[in-house]
Amino acid sequence: MLKEGDQLPEFELKNQDGNIIKSTEFLGKKLVIFFYPKANTPTCTVEACNLNDHISQLKKAGYQLIGISADSVKRQKNFHEKYGFRYDLLSDEDQKVVNQFGVWQEKKNFGKTYMGIVRATFIFDEKGICTRVIDKVKSKEAATQILEEN
Repeated sequence: MLKEGDQLPEFELKNQDGNIIKSTEFLGKKLVIFFYPKANTPTCTVEACNLNDHISQLKKAGYQLIGISADSVKRQKNFHEKYGFRYDLLSDEDQKVVNQFGVWQEKKNFGKTYMGIVRATFIFDEKGICTRVIDKVKSKEAATQILEEN
């Protein structure tokens, strides 16, 4: 998994509207990238809504925010519109970016073992250097976790 001190990987993904978003667009800005397992699932919805509810505080602290999952553009758009998110959700269907960040991992749930996205948040400074990794994300407190060390 990407760690503190690592450089923001270069990537291009489509957002919920099908527009290409490049990681290089965020250089010169503080960036929060949160990875979530699946759009419109209970815990992911709680996390995404918590971040949306606190987007003003995050922006006031200077952060840009994007969410990434392996969902299709269409599924991201449905999720985005349903909850009125004020930030982009990016589609990584081929898992290229989740692999760059090291969040595509073996998971266990209800006795089954499978590969999937582990919930994690990465914070980058203006130079694209990772300053913090939150690997124990509390979905109801996601924004607070980001802001607590600001």
